[in-house]
Amino acid sequence: MTLSLDAQQQTACDWFEDLRNRICAAFEAIEREAGSDASFDYIGWDRTDHDGSPGGGGVRGVMKGKVFEKVGVNVSTVGGAFNPEFAQTIHGAAEDPNFFATGISLVAHMANPHVPAVHMNTRFLATTKRWFGGGADLNPPMPYKEDTDEFHARLRAACAPYGPDVYEQYKKWADDYFWIPHRQVHRGVGGIFYDHLESDSDAMFDRNFALTRDVGEAFLDVFPKIVRKRMGQEFTEAEKMAQRKWRGLYAEFNLVYDRGTTFGLKTGGNVDAILMSLPPEVVWE
Repeated sequence: MTLSLDAQQQTACDWFEDLRNRICAAFEAIEREAGSDASFDYIGWDRTDHDGSPGGGGVRGVMKGKVFEKVGVNVSTVGGAFNPEFAQTIHGAAEDPNFFATGISLVAHMANPHVPAVHMNTRFLATTKRWFGGGADLNPPMPYKEDTDEFHARLRAACAPYGPDVYEQYKKWADDYFWIPHRQVHRGVGGIFYDHLESDSDAMFDRNFALTRDVGEAFLDVFPKIVRKRMGQEFTEAEKMAQRKWRGLYAEFNLVYDRGTTFGLKTGGNVDAILMSLPPEVVWE
């Protein structure tokens, strides 16, 4: 179901779809290098708003391969009205529940426990306010300092044009956000996270959209390099079991604390697309 988009909304939507296409092509290329013919399956979905009017929709893309045990890359463009209670929790929606949201969401769980899992999400929302949010974070079951350093260095470079303190601010935001209180641990080795980058003027839209694009390009640049470095390493069944246990942390965070999961479920999004972030195999002791 299509929505009527203004110029800013259409520009953001087009960018997220283009980034999805390029990321999926890069991941499929890695599968080919590993001798796999795995590719993404794309399933479109439509959303109906609570009053029965068209509410947009999206496309869920999932691949299960030799390198990527399960990777989901979703894009969605939705609009309508929040229910009154949920509207009170959303920036700029307390007095007017109407909203628009478009974005890309990615989670990759890897077959080899030496290859880190990863999350990346960027989005543009409009209520009575307009803003960008998102970020990326690395989630290795078996951390390698050089991979962590490489990932953070690339994100630091992406943030550098926007101010000397931007990376450190967004890194701290990620450290605070990706914390699992009931376990007293972080779910990974961090990255960056940002939200409510106010974009009500054309100048601020252009600035924050540029930052969001740079974050997406940084992810597309650095993560495939880390995958290629680690995907051929030997691993034991004990290491695979350790990965399955570690994945429990990821599942717990996404089901209990993740804002995107809550937003999707509260706004009538596609349940399978929302929960594509959950790992394919998990073990709890």
